[in-house]
Amino acid sequence: MGRRNIHPRHLAAAALLAAVLASCSPTGMAVGAGATAVKTAAQERSVEDAIDDNVIAAEINYLWASHDLALFRKLDTSVVEGKVVITGAVLYPQTRVEAIRLAWQADGVKQIVDEIQIEDRGDLIDQARDEWISVRLKGSLLLDSEVSAINYNVTTVNGIVYLSGIARSGQELDRVRNHARHVPRVRGIVTHVRVLEEGAAEAGAS
Repeated sequence: MGRRNIHPRHLAAAALLAAVLASCSPTGMAVGAGATAVKTAAQERSVEDAIDDNVIAAEINYLWASHDLALFRKLDTSVVEGKVVITGAVLYPQTRVEAIRLAWQADGVKQIVDEIQIEDRGDLIDQARDEWISVRLKGSLLLDSEVSAINYNVTTVNGIVYLSGIARSGQELDRVRNHARHVPRVRGIVTHVRVLEEGAAEAGAS
């Protein structure tokens, strides 16, 4: 696979991240999970693929650090061929939504696996309801042959469904939103999805 063109901003991400690390720790030691910012899984693949994955990881961590250093400190990324696995723990569900939204902004991301844990468990009944909504919607997307479910992340907080990821077209995104509207107990939908055919991010509530 040929190496993709990289924006100068992305080439500078690793250097910027190193500067953030240095400023966060006067002793130069690691400052939490984010210190392993450019980690990629060890396996056979081309040098170009490994470089691309490291650039993706560096940009995600740069986006987190620029937005909120707490995200950078608490979360970690592992990237293989554009598949991003995010681990760690944050205090609130809304913080997890923000972390995933930012991660999708990095060029080259093909899939995000959300393994983020929530420290504040809150009301167990509300939590169970939100999890049920997310599972129900994910199931609907998987069963829809006109939707590439792997390109979307679904998180529900207090009955509000947050969609992030990449849509192949505006029509596909409309189908995803429509599935969400038909899930019982959904109070609203907030979309942070980039539409490929339009080359721009769509963000809003419906």
